[in-house]
Amino acid sequence: MPLIADTPVEKMPGPYPRRWWALLVLCLSLLIVVMANTSLIVAAPDMTQDLGLSSSDLQWVIDGYTVPYAALMLVLGAIGDKYSRRGALVLGLLVFAGGSVMGGLVEETALVITARAIMGVGAAVVMPATLSLLVAMFPRAERAKAITAWSATSGLAIAAGPLTAGWLLESHAWGSTFLMNVPIALLGVVGALILVPPSRAEGMGRIDYVGGLLSIVSVGSLVYATIEGPHFGWGAGPVTAAVVAGAGLLAFVAWELRHPNPMLDVRKFTERPFSGSMLAVLFFFFGTFGAIYYSTQFLQFVLGHNALETGVRLLPLAGAVFVGAAVTGRLAPKLGVKAVVGTGMVIGTAGLFLLTQIESGSTYTAFVAPLVLLGFAIGLSLSPATDTIMGSFPESELGVGGGANDTALELGGSLGIAVLGSLLATAYQDKLTELVGGQLPTPALDTAKDSVGGGLAVAEQVGRNPQGGAEQAQALLGAVHESFAHAIAQTSLIGGIIMAVGTVIVFVVLPGRKATGKRQQETTATESAENSETVGVR
Repeated sequence: MPLIADTPVEKMPGPYPRRWWALLVLCLSLLIVVMANTSLIVAAPDMTQDLGLSSSDLQWVIDGYTVPYAALMLVLGAIGDKYSRRGALVLGLLVFAGGSVMGGLVEETALVITARAIMGVGAAVVMPATLSLLVAMFPRAERAKAITAWSATSGLAIAAGPLTAGWLLESHAWGSTFLMNVPIALLGVVGALILVPPSRAEGMGRIDYVGGLLSIVSVGSLVYATIEGPHFGWGAGPVTAAVVAGAGLLAFVAWELRHPNPMLDVRKFTERPFSGSMLAVLFFFFGTFGAIYYSTQFLQFVLGHNALETGVRLLPLAGAVFVGAAVTGRLAPKLGVKAVVGTGMVIGTAGLFLLTQIESGSTYTAFVAPLVLLGFAIGLSLSPATDTIMGSFPESELGVGGGANDTALELGGSLGIAVLGSLLATAYQDKLTELVGGQLPTPALDTAKDSVGGGLAVAEQVGRNPQGGAEQAQALLGAVHESFAHAIAQTSLIGGIIMAVGTVIVFVVLPGRKATGKRQQETTATESAENSETVGVR
């Protein structure tokens, strides 16, 4: 076995012999990129206390990663196609590791946000590279199974992030949740050089950098407006960003329709398998990330579980992802994409609606079924949806395909946390005001309304008053718990309705199995012709 894989996969006479080992490297790279988002959920309380973070600061510590991550994936996927997909993977892992080192060592809020943004840039290189390399290495007959493993890794990372971070926080400071990425990233670099073959698109024309810039402006502005507006009000900044996003999107579509070699052929959105699958990915992560965002807060702040205990309690979701992934490998070929993806969306929607039953006296068992349903839905449906999206792109645009899929994933997660998080905050504030309004001084009430953590801090402070403080603190504590449980129930109802509407849309957009089969036959014939021409040129 050579120390470095040096033969381009496109020049191999048959499938790459070490492709399954290489898949482990791709899944490992994907794991830390997704974990970087979910691990911060349980580290947030320690970071807030240590750095003195305001609500706005904490939001941008989390989302400083998201904006460059979502905005850059399409462009960086195309650059990886053009020059080197493996090179993009290695470079992205190194940038990600560098940002992680910075985040683990600095102690100022602005620098932590900067470190998160650097990590987001690295993640934007890594994510599309993992999918494009996977599709380039695996023949069509094995690709669905490989993408299933990739999809299951995404689900695993959702639970593995809080679990690993919680274990580290038992005996280390929050900086360890950044530094844990470094050895994994470096292991990924070594594994990529040894096991992942070089790959790049053959015959790819000049990159459409104008279209790429317009996509960055559009997606970046949209994500910024989505994060800032619902949480902190639609002031001049978020409104301007929303206008720029809309104008940028129109300009992007107009430019891509006229360009002879577009960054993303927007005509693909008229293809029902592609657009339906993109919508399914977006809605799945909208519901899942939003639900996990507030479920973990309930486990920590209301039930009193520490970071490690919270991570352990998310394991049913990860286990359900693997069960769903095993089932979809058998069902998707028999039933078709529409049946499997649609069923998964129905199951995921049911999981959200179950969270409407949460009350102040609810225990962890009330969250088990929703987590299992959400995990099973992801495992069942994400793989066939991703396979359909990637199958819509030719070999020369695999990085762009990966970028499109991952943008839908990240945009869905951002919307879920921002929109559902904003609804959660509003419902919590209204209910708490109803229960304790007038019983607390205005500054204390404002602090308690800011977040459930703020409410608990005020209750603790009130309890220190020697004259009736304990009784008043207990009443406030009960009001905070009741308000937050009410907020979860109300938010889950609205989130479930959004997911239900999305399910109907996906069912309508995705074609039936007969139409999909006909299209796949046409695509296979086209790919065979292209491969024959390519072999002739070589």
